Amino acid sequence: MKKKLLFLAFSSILYSSFAFTQSARLITEEVKVLNEIGEKLWLSERNWRNFGKDPCRDEGYWHYFVKCDCSFDSNTTCRVTEISMTSQNVSTVLPSKFAELQYLQILDLSRNYFRASIPSEWGTMRLSKLSLMENTLFGPFPTILTKITTLRYLSIQGNHFSGSIPKEIANLKSLEKLVLSSNEFTGQLPVALAKLTNLTDLRISDNNFTGKIPNFISQWTQISHLHIQGCSFEGPIPSSISVLTKLEDLRISDLKSGASTFPPLRKMRQLSILVLRNCLIRGPIPRYVGSLRNLQTLDLSFNNLTGEIPSSFSLLRNVDHIYLTKNDLTGPMPQWIFSSIKNVDVSYNHFTWDASGPKKCEQGTINVVESYSSSTNIQDDIHPCLRKDFPCTKSDTQKIFSLHINCGGAEVNINNTVIYEADTERRGASSYYNAGNWAFSSTGNFLDEDHDSDANILSNTSNLCNTHDSDAYTLSNTSELYNTPKCDMELYTTARKAAISLTYYGLCLLNGKYTVKLHFAEIGLTDDNLFNSIGKRVFNVYVQVEELKLIDFDIVKEARGAGIGVVKSYTVNVKNNTLKIQLYWAGKGTTGIPMRGSYGPIISAISVDPHFVIKRHQRKRLDVGLIVGIVGGVTLVLIIMICLWRKGYNMNRNQPIEVDQMSHTTSFN
Repeated sequence: MKKKLLFLAFSSILYSSFAFTQSARLITEEVKVLNEIGEKLWLSERNWRNFGKDPCRDEGYWHYFVKCDCSFDSNTTCRVTEISMTSQNVSTVLPSKFAELQYLQILDLSRNYFRASIPSEWGTMRLSKLSLMENTLFGPFPTILTKITTLRYLSIQGNHFSGSIPKEIANLKSLEKLVLSSNEFTGQLPVALAKLTNLTDLRISDNNFTGKIPNFISQWTQISHLHIQGCSFEGPIPSSISVLTKLEDLRISDLKSGASTFPPLRKMRQLSILVLRNCLIRGPIPRYVGSLRNLQTLDLSFNNLTGEIPSSFSLLRNVDHIYLTKNDLTGPMPQWIFSSIKNVDVSYNHFTWDASGPKKCEQGTINVVESYSSSTNIQDDIHPCLRKDFPCTKSDTQKIFSLHINCGGAEVNINNTVIYEADTERRGASSYYNAGNWAFSSTGNFLDEDHDSDANILSNTSNLCNTHDSDAYTLSNTSELYNTPKCDMELYTTARKAAISLTYYGLCLLNGKYTVKLHFAEIGLTDDNLFNSIGKRVFNVYVQVEELKLIDFDIVKEARGAGIGVVKSYTVNVKNNTLKIQLYWAGKGTTGIPMRGSYGPIISAISVDPHFVIKRHQRKRLDVGLIVGIVGGVTLVLIIMICLWRKGYNMNRNQPIEVDQMSHTTSFN
């Protein structure tokens, strides 16, 4: 009986709530405002009819994007409190009419194609959250937004705002999250930012700031997420960072100058992501880093760290990725690295060889390429891939003089004259792959990615949009490319990509000058007035590692559009039989278009051809192999025919056995 009464009471409450909702109506003024906004957004041109109706009663198309509060006037009147219209590819200016929705608290217009600047009328709004992330807005920092003092969340990431951050930013004292990444801001960070003491999340990566990371960051004692990557700041990281004990996600990278020792992070016990990449940090890694038990990603790559890896690292039970790439670490490699199921990259260091160390580079999710010091180069029992500069141990007759790779894709035959070898290896986070005449080393996983795969090939099957199938480290494209010769199109249907660094090796090349051609096409972004075209991929390219060939390279800018092949050609002198081509992401460019975790360098194909004449004795190995193959094949056919004849299978002995002549041609390019 009690259960029945309880059920009836609960049903009555639900019915009353439903009845109130159905009887409550949005005030006429706000219905009219929504209708006018719909006209400004050209919704009628999309056949979005009835957008002038009441969305609070689930009428018209606005109800897909609007939330209401219907508790006014004894539950008879509704007001619009939230509008969330994301990823709709709306291409127009921002309507000023949003300011007439007096009770609007949340406005999310992210991932569209809004242009121009922010209306001055918006300064009267009482928003708590405003997201204009990833549009095409431009102009100086929108000071009008500093009048919305109720804001707790503000994101203008991924636009084209420029100039300095104004001192009026201090008005936003209630801000908890501020995202300014991927704009064109310049100048030093203003002291006014120190007054935002309620910040829990600040992201300013991919801008053109100057000066040092200021000491006043110590004022942000509530902060849990701090991203400062690819900003052109000078080092060192200020010691005042030590008071930010609530940090969970700290990312600082690519400082321009100002070397220092490891920053004081001992008290940051909640850290799960720690990225201090290319920050000019020298000296040993503190032992306490191994006691940061919540760490899941640790990236200390491209610094000048010395000494041994602390033994405390073996206690990092929750870590999934460790990157110590390109440092000056010494001593033997710890054994826990090779018993781990984690992704660990210790490539390009100066470790000391001992009997327990690796004998080869193929170590699954462990990358140890060029990890030993140059003193091991004289030891014959250590694989060349482990040694400094990957030396060649083959004789001259075994060395090659050309190389062609279809990065991220299957074998391709261009005009029946040049074969580009397949490159379909799926791993990439901390991996090494050797194809015989070439190899690659890949470092980095895609942070914040929207998918759970662990692979490295970008995928795009329609209109050059990135579909991120089962592979994060390669790209594929089936759409027609523009302004690209048909004979070369297959080279641009795939690409290999990396999250931090990707190094290709040409192995055992004859010494001399070569023409190295690097083929690129942006097949992860579109080239139209849609959201996917807003993305920007930027990276650096080195040839023979120390030679910086391309800085802040933007394929779309260079090719004048997405989906267009572009070739960068260089004359390279190979002196020690090894060619190195490195692509490096320096923290610049967007990271969330077309989805989160979309960034890093890509390359479609590599060709290496000699500048010098191939001498007869250098061709001898191929000629001899060809002759042996032909003779062996003919001999085998004759043996089979003789055996058949002896066993009586030649039914007409008066007819001769016919052996077709085989013609063979060999061309050298």
